[in-house]
Amino acid sequence: MKKLVAYLTTGYPDIKFTQDVAYALKEAGVDMLELGMPFSDPVADGPIIEKANLKSLQNGFKMDDLFELSNSISKDIDTLWMGYFNPFYQKGMLDMAKKATEYGVNGFIIPDLPYEEANIYSADLAKNDIALINFVAPTDSHDRIKTILHDAQNFIYLVAYAGITGSGKSEDLTKVIEDIRSVSKTDIFIGFGVNSETAKDKVKGVDGVIVGSEFVKVLLDDKINNTQKITKIASIAREIKEKINS
Repeated sequence: MKKLVAYLTTGYPDIKFTQDVAYALKEAGVDMLELGMPFSDPVADGPIIEKANLKSLQNGFKMDDLFELSNSISKDIDTLWMGYFNPFYQKGMLDMAKKATEYGVNGFIIPDLPYEEANIYSADLAKNDIALINFVAPTDSHDRIKTILHDAQNFIYLVAYAGITGSGKSEDLTKVIEDIRSVSKTDIFIGFGVNSETAKDKVKGVDGVIVGSEFVKVLLDDKINNTQKITKIASIAREIKEKINS
């Protein structure tokens, strides 16, 4: 069965709501959850997730909120931390790895940390059994892919197009998927521009999809209350899970 990974901006509108949405997504068939660390300059994300990041920070998000939430849900939901490198650097990668282990988190997704720089921290992560998810872009050569993925863990994050999340572009990924399969047996999950309309097409040739903006857009909808938001997000998740496996 193909998998669904969901991204949520942590702490918007508050931590309790994030926890409630997380469990609703689990019940709806989501296999893994990316808890997004709110950051003031999320360079790989589009305006939807950027807006949620800023609102969460304005509401007083602290890293301790992320730790508390992770500790609450990770026993029930396969949890990863998604964030930009600055917060990891400020806290210290070794300390973050230790905290992740303590709170039951399985991996880090850091889109602005290049592979070569990530190698500096590989020993600290390995000692704490934390996977650092590798990104592959459509522009990567076969040799580059072979280098990046020689020790790929958990899953490979295939970026659907060059650009930012949520922009809905489309590229032919046949060649890059073939290149990945030739060097790694690790599952491939595709992200960027995946939603209820595109998921069935984008999942072709890969093992799962990563959905963020589609869920966060609902979080930002001030026309409905929190209960309605949870119901809507869960419904979208069920629809996507069904489509990628039909």
